[in-house]
Amino acid sequence: MKSQPLAAVATWLPVMEAAGYRCQCSGECGNAHAKTDGRCPREHDGYTSKHGHLVRLMAAPADASTPPARAVTLPASDLRAWCPECYLAATRRARAQAAPPADDAPGLFDL
Repeated sequence: MKSQPLAAVATWLPVMEAAGYRCQCSGECGNAHAKTDGRCPREHDGYTSKHGHLVRLMAAPADASTPPARAVTLPASDLRAWCPECYLAATRRARAQAAPPADDAPGLFDL
């Protein structure tokens, strides 16, 4: 039996079953996952390597740029299974690719 989170199991479980308890990242993290046919090989309750750590998948928005306040309202159909490493890298990439806000205020020394 696979381990489950302490909360929101009713949301988490359908996402994991649909993903086959495997991370659904297909390169959004910046890694092409070329050795595993374009999909992250990490599985829930598996290990990252022989001396690695235990993988606990999470159900998170399919679009990594979704703000957290909106993410908690999404239905299970809009979520994907992510390993923590892929999700963190994907959210960092999404933030970096977002256009920086226009700064119309003058700088401290721009008088």
